Amino acid sequence: MKTRPPSPSPHLGERIDKLTIKRQEIIRPILEHPRDYVLLSVRALAQRLGTDPATIVRIVRGLGFESYREFQHHLHELSLAFATSLDTMQKPGHDGSMPAYIRDSIEQDLKNLQGLSNSLDARRMVNLAKRLYAARRILLLAGDLASYLANYFEYQISVVGLPVYAATCSGRISHLVRTANRQDLIIAISFRRGLRQTVEGAQQARERGAYCVGIADTFLSPLARECDELFIASIESTSFAASYTAPIALLNAILATCAHYRRAQTLVVAKEMADEQRKGFRWYSA
Repeated sequence: MKTRPPSPSPHLGERIDKLTIKRQEIIRPILEHPRDYVLLSVRALAQRLGTDPATIVRIVRGLGFESYREFQHHLHELSLAFATSLDTMQKPGHDGSMPAYIRDSIEQDLKNLQGLSNSLDARRMVNLAKRLYAARRILLLAGDLASYLANYFEYQISVVGLPVYAATCSGRISHLVRTANRQDLIIAISFRRGLRQTVEGAQQARERGAYCVGIADTFLSPLARECDELFIASIESTSFAASYTAPIALLNAILATCAHYRRAQTLVVAKEMADEQRKGFRWYSA
């Protein structure tokens, strides 16, 4: 089951088209540049747009939001989905000093981890572990930088003998999902607006009956529509690079759940690994 905040219905674009031309002109700058407006009160927003608070509230309700606070939450999600490297680089720092930039980076990662910790539901994790062990195949769909997450998870989860396959380019995704069925589990990983090959791969796999799990950083991700359930892990950062601290922590939590879901089986494997880790040829010896 997906867990997400309420959103306007029907689709926001359809709601916008039903507004008067004048109200469309008022609201469009906000939706095009959500980071510039998300923290403003309704009064401050109205002042910046040259209108009055009552008009803003009427527009917000016309878009299907129950309150201005709910609309602000949507703007926050929108700002995450459409964030660019320039946006994250231009975040205001404390004093512009190098120590402040370094401190801000660590603090942002800690915020991302705290958000993940607050949102994780142990029951969902156990249910996911159950599905992973029951699946005929586990297909990991990713691309671009998220490919590293897919490869990391494939390497780790294969240790316990699960049939996992990472697909990180459009061709391999197409080939793997073409034979997907109800016995397969798909984990699609993509952030911001969603990479086309990942989203379309999840869509095709679900059409063939596979159970799809999405990992994204916002509920506005197209994976929220295409997957049976969605896990959120923030990639917010204070530099040009996305932070994968929280997504890695999420994957580690899934691995830990799987390890203890069938603990006896995992211990058998761990004992075999321990001997190699103590005496194996791979390790440097002085």
